[in-house]
Amino acid sequence: MTIESLPDFRYHPDPVGSGSVIASAESCDACGQARGYVYDGPVYAEDDQWAFCPWCIADGSAAKKHEVDFTEDPRWGLDVPPSVVDEVLHRTPGFTAWQPERWLAHHGDAAAFLGACGIEELHKHGEAAVAAVRRHAAEHLEPGGDLNGYLDSLDANGSPTAYLFRCLHCFEYLAYSDSD
Repeated sequence: MTIESLPDFRYHPDPVGSGSVIASAESCDACGQARGYVYDGPVYAEDDQWAFCPWCIADGSAAKKHEVDFTEDPRWGLDVPPSVVDEVLHRTPGFTAWQPERWLAHHGDAAAFLGACGIEELHKHGEAAVAAVRRHAAEHLEPGGDLNGYLDSLDANGSPTAYLFRCLHCFEYLAYSDSD
């Protein structure tokens, strides 16, 4: 087994940090090589039990060979080019969420997924990240819901969880949250 430098993913810049790619001696089902890492996120296909290396995700061979997607079809609308949708679906590691994940977009492009966050992780990103989740939660909490209590209950490894993104053009934080 050789461990190589991971490929760059425009829309998921740190798939190891987010937990979507893990160290592993397992062989890739697309190329047959054990390259030191495998994808550990959702796979949308008839059979969802695959081991893919990040290199076969990055070059699209895993998706093409096995007819898989790595995130739910984002259905962003006409403002996101089909080439971007294709890159997110077929050449970008997805991420695990409580409900079907949603890939956010801004300025006609997919945003970069930064990770699942609890309130502590959001504070590490700064007040702008907390504000992004606050905006989403304020729109989706039931009337009279405790917004501050909800934010304080966010847990990166529990429920509810925030999913943090950043626009690649204006660098604004975008987020949503969900729970089990």
